[in-house]
Amino acid sequence: MTTTTTAVIDLDLPGATISRHVYGHFAEHLGRCIYGGFWVGEDSPVANVRGIRSDVVEALRAISIPNLRWPGGCFADDYHWRDGIGPRESRPRMVNSHWGDVVEDNAFGTHEFMDLCELLGADPYVSGNVGSGSVAEMSDWVEYLTRADDSPMAALRRANGREKPWRVPFWGLGNEAWGCGGNLRAEQFASLARQYATYCRNHGGNLLYRIAAGANEADLHWTETLMRSFDDLAADPAGSAGPFQAVSLHYYTMAGSWSDKGDATGFSTDEWYVTMARARRMEELLTRHSTVMDRYDPHRKVGLVVDEWGTWWNVEKGTNPGFLYQQNTLRDALVASVHLDAFHRHAERVVMANIAQTVNVLQAMILTDPDTGALVLTPTYHVFAMNTGHHDAAALAVHLRDVETRAVDATELPLVSASASVKGDTALVSLSNLDAETDRTLVLDLRGRDVVGHTARVLTATALDAHNSPEQLDAVAPTNHAGVGPHPRGLEVDLPAHSYVTVALELR
Repeated sequence: MTTTTTAVIDLDLPGATISRHVYGHFAEHLGRCIYGGFWVGEDSPVANVRGIRSDVVEALRAISIPNLRWPGGCFADDYHWRDGIGPRESRPRMVNSHWGDVVEDNAFGTHEFMDLCELLGADPYVSGNVGSGSVAEMSDWVEYLTRADDSPMAALRRANGREKPWRVPFWGLGNEAWGCGGNLRAEQFASLARQYATYCRNHGGNLLYRIAAGANEADLHWTETLMRSFDDLAADPAGSAGPFQAVSLHYYTMAGSWSDKGDATGFSTDEWYVTMARARRMEELLTRHSTVMDRYDPHRKVGLVVDEWGTWWNVEKGTNPGFLYQQNTLRDALVASVHLDAFHRHAERVVMANIAQTVNVLQAMILTDPDTGALVLTPTYHVFAMNTGHHDAAALAVHLRDVETRAVDATELPLVSASASVKGDTALVSLSNLDAETDRTLVLDLRGRDVVGHTARVLTATALDAHNSPEQLDAVAPTNHAGVGPHPRGLEVDLPAHSYVTVALELR
């Protein structure tokens, strides 16, 4: 049985710009994300540039990675940046107590990260240590990275081989300060955020966008406390926010509980639907936190940065439980599409997002096989690839009619998710059929501009837990979609069960 839904889109009514930075990424010193993921060392038989794995860089450049967050996560508030500069053989070691209780040798530090960002063409997002660091330590790190003259930190950078300063636009003030970043009360952290932000200075032409560690899931009190700590944001519509410019939000999707999150593969159809319902909760969280922010910031000067999001499953059997290695299936791809739709709809407030994490950890873009050296692009990677047309495009409202729902987890889950954007004479429509079993037809009711051409791509598979592996690299990969044709209102699109479809439009 096929059911029909209609999506009304006014192509001539562009909204807020969807920042390319909502397609950001996250790399923590966790498991094989850095070591064995990004970093293989200069002596590795795996092709590399100055120790950075070449095929990983190539794959991420292909999806126009806009920014990369580092060094954590929880690791950031144990990380002291001076341990990661200078000759590698002289760098002190430390214990990575959060992730596997392994010894970190600091081979990958500030210079290696900045080299990685330059190879990727991505803006660095450095997460500073508030939990166990000091104001002076963070201030010095900013100076080391971004100052051009003969200041003490600039001189130290030159002594370590880098003449010119780097451009570092994004700076995190701690991470999860309510938990692993210090177990602080909101009121404690709000004062620290103002203090640390003050000493994270702009040097030369490098203007910092300072992001204060924000709420966990639905902790509206945390967001309100940070918003109340600002000076009067309503007084001057043209002014900027300070001393920090954004607050963060973390939310992970799982089918089970924190102690038993559910398995990445072999899950039931019911677990599929529970996962989709919990992924849809991001919409609610963005709405609720934005409403709190609007009360204090009616001109929307303060950004909302969702710098940790994605699926979190039980680790794969036989792997270190502290390394958070999980398989990535078609289900993860649809979770990503649902989140990205929500970010598009909240483009006025959501200025950045970072999926957790880029390589070999949680909802990764890429998996690298330690035995064969193979690089595997995950289904989630393909959603990001199919969506590059949304980067810095103007959001378009999508009005869905006749959407079927399913009762899941005490909520009603809409079985279609959609978003759209326009840039010049092109538009991109993203469509997700969250129904595990039923195909549907969707009518694109396109108004306001003439559509003179279209192309479409589809991502799906036979099994809900289909995934890619070194043996089957393209078990889940996008293909050209022939199921799009003319309709009196615009276009008619076939949406296979459990599928993701993008339709690119040529306009005049």
